Amino acid sequence: MTSLQSDSSSMARPLAPSLSSFFTSALRHYELSNTTFRVLCSLNPSSLPSPPPEELPAPQPPSTSLKELLVLDSSFNPPTLAHQRMALSALSDHSQSGNEGSYKSRVLLLLAINNADKPPKPVGFPQRLAMMYIFARDILRSASRTPESKRGCEGVDIAVTTEPYFHAKSSAVAESEFYRGAAPVEQVYLTGFDTLIRIFNPKYYPNDSMARVLDPFFAHSRLRVTMRPDAEWGGAAEQLAYLEGLRRGELERVGGRTEWVRRIEMVEGAKDGEEVVSSTKVRNAVLREDWDALKKLVSEDVASYIREKGLYTQPEGAS
Repeated sequence: MTSLQSDSSSMARPLAPSLSSFFTSALRHYELSNTTFRVLCSLNPSSLPSPPPEELPAPQPPSTSLKELLVLDSSFNPPTLAHQRMALSALSDHSQSGNEGSYKSRVLLLLAINNADKPPKPVGFPQRLAMMYIFARDILRSASRTPESKRGCEGVDIAVTTEPYFHAKSSAVAESEFYRGAAPVEQVYLTGFDTLIRIFNPKYYPNDSMARVLDPFFAHSRLRVTMRPDAEWGGAAEQLAYLEGLRRGELERVGGRTEWVRRIEMVEGAKDGEEVVSSTKVRNAVLREDWDALKKLVSEDVASYIREKGLYTQPEGAS
C-alpha cells in the first residue's frame, strides 16, 4: 500500500450528499456571468475537521500576496492518485523556509468547460467538480502531514474557465482580481510530458504565431512537467533528451524561443515497477468492477463517490 493510499484510508471522511447539486448551481451562475475564469470555492486546512458543508465554502482570496500559484489544469475525469502525487510533489519541492522567510503555497484546481453547451462525457461537469472538491480535501490532509521543513498548503481553490488553451487560461488567471496582490503572482502549471509535447506542437499556432502567443505565457508562468515513461513517449532518458533538443535549437526551428526552456522543470514520475495511474485505467477498472484495482488508482473518498453515484458504469461512447 502506498503512502497516498494509506493516508486516504486512515482519514476517510463522510461525503456531502449534495456536492453535485451545489456545483450545478455554481456553474449556472458562472455561465450567466460572461467571464472567462471564476473561482467557485476555496478550502483551507481549518475546514478539514468540519463535517460535510451544507453549502459550498465561499471563494477566499489569498490573505497575503502569493509568490507563486500551483495550477493543476485537468479534465479530472476522475482525479487520480497521479494528480495527487503531482500536487504534493510540487508543494514539497517548492518549499521555502529559512533566512529568506517562509510561506505556504496555494493550489488551483482548474477545469475547462469551454464546451459547456454540449454534454460532457462520460461524466458531467458538476460531478467532476464534486470529485475535485473531495480531491482538494485529500491534498490538504496529506499536505498537513508534511514536515515543518517543507511548506504546507495555504489552501486549494476550485475554479472553472471557458478558455481552451494554456496561454489563454494563464492570462485569464493573471487578469482575475482573485489573485491580485502587490506583485503579479507567478503561475506554475503542473503537467504531464504529453502536455509538453502538445504545447510546442506548431500545428496549434497558425501563421507562425507560436512566439507571439506563448511569450506572454512564459513571462508570468512556468511549467513543471512530470515525466511519463511509457511505450508512446519512451523512458525518462528519451524525455529528458527531448527537452535538451529544445534547448539546442529545436524550439527555435518550430517557431518558439530557446529561452523558454529555462521556464520548464522536469521531475520524475512513476518509478520502474510502480503502478502507472491514469484516468482511463480508473474508468476501465470501474467497468470491470475491479474494486481492488480502483483502490490503487484513486483515493478512498474519490472511489466511494464513484461507486455511490454509479459513475463510469457505461462504456465510453454508449448513449
